[in-house]
Amino acid sequence: MNLGHRAVPVVATSLVVALLGSTPADAFGGSDTRGEAEGNQISASAKHSRIRVTQVSGPTGGKQGSLSSTDVNWKPPPCWYEPVFSPEQLKTFSENEGDGDVGLRTSWYGTELWTDHFRDEKDANNIFRAPSTVKGYKNYNLGKDGYFWRGVAPDVFNLDDTSLCTRLMFWQDAGTIPDDPNAPTPKTLAEYAYNKVKVPSTEIEVKPAAKSTVNLPTWVWLDKGTFKDVKVRAELPDTGLWAETTAKPVALHLDPGTADAMTYPGSGNCTINDDGSIGTPYTKGDADKTPPCGISYLRATDGSPYRLKASITWQITWQGSDGTNGDLPDGTFDTTQDMNVQEIQAVNR
Repeated sequence: MNLGHRAVPVVATSLVVALLGSTPADAFGGSDTRGEAEGNQISASAKHSRIRVTQVSGPTGGKQGSLSSTDVNWKPPPCWYEPVFSPEQLKTFSENEGDGDVGLRTSWYGTELWTDHFRDEKDANNIFRAPSTVKGYKNYNLGKDGYFWRGVAPDVFNLDDTSLCTRLMFWQDAGTIPDDPNAPTPKTLAEYAYNKVKVPSTEIEVKPAAKSTVNLPTWVWLDKGTFKDVKVRAELPDTGLWAETTAKPVALHLDPGTADAMTYPGSGNCTINDDGSIGTPYTKGDADKTPPCGISYLRATDGSPYRLKASITWQITWQGSDGTNGDLPDGTFDTTQDMNVQEIQAVNR
């Protein structure tokens, strides 16, 4: 299928899939240099954001993982607008490439479509929102200080939510943010960074470690300093916008992996102590004591170990470049480890 100079409205997931084999890879986020956007690089794909996320503080080594929100109804923003091209960049792209996304649901293939609208002042159609006709630009606005903005969505196949950001690429003067309900804000960046936060995957300390005994408490703890706050910074180039999102460990929840067990405390929620530790380390002579954080198994394992799951709850807060701040839903990260449990053997004489 030869698309030639065509404007392709992306109106359904099936259409996107059908076009993948016959359109330039970068138009839908391919693997070449134009299909990825990091920092100040440009991209022809509306699924690539220029937001830069860097870790400011917290552990960086060892195993790490992403948080799961405790609020099942919370979602990060589905789309927003951000600067994509300077006038010079758009001129180069339009006259040499000309294949890619001019809007979140509209792709133009062929340099003529780009040059007609952005160089030669010809109006363009936008079938997804009013006004349906967008006035053209003269010579890419060369000489003006600003950027062309476009809708961006991490999940371009989420057609319901991404309908919010379907304007064709538009001009915005430097130092200003579009007057649009889906323009980016520090909160947008903070929510975007939520899934970029990487927390450490550290196994809890248990005693006895290798094999527990029925009805005897298993002590669980984490030494102070094992878990520290993790802070990431999200910045959107050419806007002055940034946000720092901080994840603070606040609790440990124990799930023994079987109904035949008791947790200490009964809720299974072990709070973090003032010094950053959780629970109390087991010492010799504590076997018959009740641990502040732990488990008692009531039935022995039979060939297959119990899977003890430890879930750390992380409290998420953020602050932004304009002085705004707030809370995001708590996040959790789970680790599991095998627990073998034996019966006490007694000999009658």
